[in-house]
Amino acid sequence: MSKQTLDARKMLCPLPVIKAQNQIKQMSHGDELDVICTDPGALHDIPAWARINGHEVIATQQNDDELIITVRVGA
Repeated sequence: MSKQTLDARKMLCPLPVIKAQNQIKQMSHGDELDVICTDPGALHDIPAWARINGHEVIATQQNDDELIITVRVGA
């Protein structure tokens, strides 16, 4: 299992979701991706996208104006 980070700061939706999707395509089942973003809409959009695509959001964290959403790669 590996852990990667995606810097999606200052990107507006749908870009954080698209960038996360593209990076997860290169990852293996069980890997984790930390998506760092500043768009508050990503807090809803990334979990919805993950659920639809068989991935799991395992953590969300907010630091000032940044969100960190951790996604575990599913099927």
